[in-house]
Amino acid sequence: MITLYLAEDQSMLNSALTQLLELEDDLHVVGSAVDGINAWQELQELQPDVAILDIEMPGITGLDVADRLASSQLATKVIVLTTFAQRRYFERAVKPNVAGYLLKDSPSDDLIDAIRAVMTGRTIYAPELVTNMLSAGTTRNYLSAIFSKLGVHNRLEAIRVAKANQWL
Repeated sequence: MITLYLAEDQSMLNSALTQLLELEDDLHVVGSAVDGINAWQELQELQPDVAILDIEMPGITGLDVADRLASSQLATKVIVLTTFAQRRYFERAVKPNVAGYLLKDSPSDDLIDAIRAVMTGRTIYAPELVTNMLSAGTTRNYLSAIFSKLGVHNRLEAIRVAKANQWL
């Protein structure tokens, strides 16, 4: 059973998400809050497996809560769930080792899949956020480095090498 804590300042969304998550056989919401201060206090006490945090909340932000969790070395993994696809929020979220960063307009199955994925050690970020972080030049640089390491000249050759090595 994966224990969850939900911090979302919109009461209706908080209740709806709690009910939705409770429908899953392997998920259990152990607590929730509509502000960051109560979330932080209860997270220290409950120590759930995963905390799902909104960014903008009264008191302290979800990112502040994530920072505190990271510095206190609690084992709780953090998934940020927000409407903000802003670079500055995403960059700040990555610093305290946030395990997931999803947008609220994502399908609910994405959140459920992300919870299970972060419990296996994976990191899940909304594709829109990663795309915003990388410029065309950075992408080109990464591709060049990959091609060089694989000893290939283009994407098609890289895919062939990956398939031959059963990486895909």
